[in-house]
Amino acid sequence: MIENREVLAAKKFKCSTKERALFEAGIKMGTIYHQFVGVPLDQDSVDALEDAIEKGVLVQPYVESVDVRIDRSIFGPKGDEYSYHSLSGEMLDVALVIKIDNVRVKAEMRYDPVLKYPLMYVSELEELS
Repeated sequence: MIENREVLAAKKFKCSTKERALFEAGIKMGTIYHQFVGVPLDQDSVDALEDAIEKGVLVQPYVESVDVRIDRSIFGPKGDEYSYHSLSGEMLDVALVIKIDNVRVKAEMRYDPVLKYPLMYVSELEELS
């Protein structure tokens, strides 16, 4: 009988569970940023885009939770057919939690005005008993 996929995958990682959880968090954040930046949106589609990003991330391995918020301050009244925006890194506010075995990682993506950069970082790292 073939081993289950998790056991087979775990054998590929030459690192600790903690390091693997951090790696998984980084992969998810990079996916969100590079897959969705540039997507056209307006005030009528922003809720659906947040929901689509969350649902897409939640199906990936080890994701315990994800919360995506898009800054709506750029939206004004819809003027005409050409009145839309493209999602940028500055608009993304993301928090996700990865859990592998006894390790839980919370990673966040937030625009940092001092750095002038949409920073992705680890905000919590815990080993559960």
